[in-house]
Amino acid sequence: MIALTPGEPAGIGPDLAVQVAQQQQDYPLVAIADSKLLQDRAQLLNLPLQLINISTLAEEHNQPITTPAQTLYISPIEMPVPCVPGQLDPRNSQYVLNTLTLACRGCQSGQYKAMVTGPVNKSAINDAGIEFTGHTEFLQHITETEQVVMMLACEGLRVALVTTHLPLSEVAKSITTKTLSQIIRITNQALQVDFGIEHPQLTVCGLNPHAGESGYLGREEIDIIEPCLAQLREQGYSLNGPLPADTLFTPPILEKTDAVIAMYHDQGLPVLKYKGFGNATNITLGLPIIRTSVDHGTALDLAGTGRANYGSLIAALDQAVTMATASNTTD
Repeated sequence: MIALTPGEPAGIGPDLAVQVAQQQQDYPLVAIADSKLLQDRAQLLNLPLQLINISTLAEEHNQPITTPAQTLYISPIEMPVPCVPGQLDPRNSQYVLNTLTLACRGCQSGQYKAMVTGPVNKSAINDAGIEFTGHTEFLQHITETEQVVMMLACEGLRVALVTTHLPLSEVAKSITTKTLSQIIRITNQALQVDFGIEHPQLTVCGLNPHAGESGYLGREEIDIIEPCLAQLREQGYSLNGPLPADTLFTPPILEKTDAVIAMYHDQGLPVLKYKGFGNATNITLGLPIIRTSVDHGTALDLAGTGRANYGSLIAALDQAVTMATASNTTD
């Protein structure tokens, strides 16, 4: 079973779940969501949808092998207040986090092989008085994982981040030898275990323009990044860099790279989204579970219109199944 959390109810997440449900899936796909939300959105989109409560299957000892077209299995959880597409309501924020928690706990118990998440709205959750910086950090906290890695992937490019949702003013001080080493180790191991790459080749960005220009534009490369990479190379890691980001993202270098290590969010992700937007996947590495996600936001203006593109959700589901299969093979 794969768990699907549609995310912010006022956004396009429920639309995407209904759209994906129109196709048969070769595995049991379980939405952890409000049943009425999905039925209402299906009606608004004029799409058929049958919801089958997963608990009834468990009671009958009849576990599904596939998910039929126009169907979703569902583990229902109620929203506190009704949802209007396109209109955020902070009162539903705890519901969003509850869906994530249930999916995560289900993965930890072995009920689900992976969880796939739709987009959430950070501001709505914070407006509810709940501290929240993103899926990655939330799942890290509830699984009590010391270090996780946010990686986005599309055809021909993977980008892992050393820092994620931080103000730019806090990035430099957050890049330490320990953190960088952990990020590289986790990424390298994930490429081996979850992607079947026996000897991963990683290319590392510098932090500063021109990778510091020999210290004239910053010393982070000299004091932190280069010594860390040298130490890891001695341990057998295949690492290229640190390289300036404006020359790293070019075909001659990327052709020899299994993943790029970017120092901050907007250093690596604009390139990836330009290359693969709509078909890219957000993957959290280092967790004790498999989690993938769409590469876009809630798109409130598209909610309920039928104009949302579900390509990224298909990519995230396919990636989750591939990783779960590779992980089982490795085990």
